[in-house]
Amino acid sequence: MTEFFGRHPGHEQLVFCADETSGLQAIIAISSTALGPALGGTRFHPYPSEDAAVADALNLSTAMAYKAALAGLALGGGKAVIIGDPDRDKTEPLLRAYGRFVESLNGRYITACDVGTYSPDMDVIAQESRHVTGRTVEQGGAGDSSVLTAFGVFQGMRACAEHRWGTPTLRGRRVGIAGVGKVGRHLIDHVLADGGEAVITDVSEAAVERVRQEHPEVDVVVDTMALVEADLDVYSPCALGGALDDTSVPRLRAGIVCGGANNQLAHPGIEKLLQDRGILYAPDYLVNAGGLIQVADELHGFDFGRAKARAARILDTTREVMQAADAEGVPPVVAADRLAERRMADAGRGRPLWLGGPAR
Repeated sequence: MTEFFGRHPGHEQLVFCADETSGLQAIIAISSTALGPALGGTRFHPYPSEDAAVADALNLSTAMAYKAALAGLALGGGKAVIIGDPDRDKTEPLLRAYGRFVESLNGRYITACDVGTYSPDMDVIAQESRHVTGRTVEQGGAGDSSVLTAFGVFQGMRACAEHRWGTPTLRGRRVGIAGVGKVGRHLIDHVLADGGEAVITDVSEAAVERVRQEHPEVDVVVDTMALVEADLDVYSPCALGGALDDTSVPRLRAGIVCGGANNQLAHPGIEKLLQDRGILYAPDYLVNAGGLIQVADELHGFDFGRAKARAARILDTTREVMQAADAEGVPPVVAADRLAERRMADAGRGRPLWLGGPAR
C-alpha cells in the first residue's frame, strides 16, 4: 500500500471505506481544513490498483484545497474516489453505503459530483448524509456544476488572452477543447459567443455527435494528440488529468493552455517546460473553480446569480496570478501556489483542527 506519512505531508486524513454487501470500495482524502470543512467531489472510476486510487484522491484533494483558497471560499480541500466502473457497478445500495461513510466524518468532508457521478447520485447519497452538495434542482440543489466550471474557465481564458494579446477576448482565436462531455460542452458555447472558433475531440462518439448537432460549425479531430498538434491559439484540456506531459508539451502548438480538467500537469517540472516554450499556462485549480463555487453556494441556499458573480472573479484572480508570475519570474502555477498557501497559512494560524459540524 502507498506510504502516506512522509510522502504526502500536509494531508490531514485518509479514510478507506468498504462495504461487502454493496461492493463499495472508496477512499476519502482530506488535504486541509485550515479555511473550513473540506469540500470536493466523488470520482467513480475503474482504477487499475488501490495505489492508483489513493494517489488520485490525494492529488485531487490538494488541488481542491488550493482551489478553495484561490476562490476566496471558507472551505478546505477534500476528494473521494470510488473504485469501479460507474456504468456497471454504480447501484443505490453502494451509493447509500458510501453516504454513511461521508456522514461518519460529521461534516469534515462535504461531497459533490465529479467524473462518473451526477446530481441524481448526490440525491441518493443525501438519503444517508447531510453533507452533500451538487444535488438536483428538484431537491433544492445547484444542479450540474459543470455550468459554472465552464464559465470560470472562460473567464480564465479571457485573462490569459489579455495577458498574451492585450485584450480579454477570444474573438478570431482558435480554441481546441479536449473532452466535451460536461465542462467542455458548455465551454464551446462561451467560446463561440465570444467570436472564437472551436476544435474538439472526445473518446465518446456520442459526446462529439451531440456537439455536432448543436454546433455544426465546430471542427472535429480524431484524438487528443491530433488536437495538441493542431494550429491553435488556446488548448483546453477538459477531460481527465495528466494531459500535459513530456510527450504532449513538446508537440503543443498553442500559445495558451487553459482548461477545466483537474491535475493537468503530469508531474512536477512540466510547468517549467511550458514556460521555457513560451506557453502561458493557467493553473487548472485556479480557472476551474467555478464548479466548486457553484456547489459551495448551495450550502447557504443556492442562488445562481450570486454564485455566477463570484465565479466571474476568476478573471481578476487569474490576472493577479499572471502579473505576480511576471514580477517574480516564476511560472504561473508557482505564483498561484504562493497565493493559495498564504491564504491558508494566514487563516489557519493558531486555529484548531476542524472537527466537523455545519459549514461556516
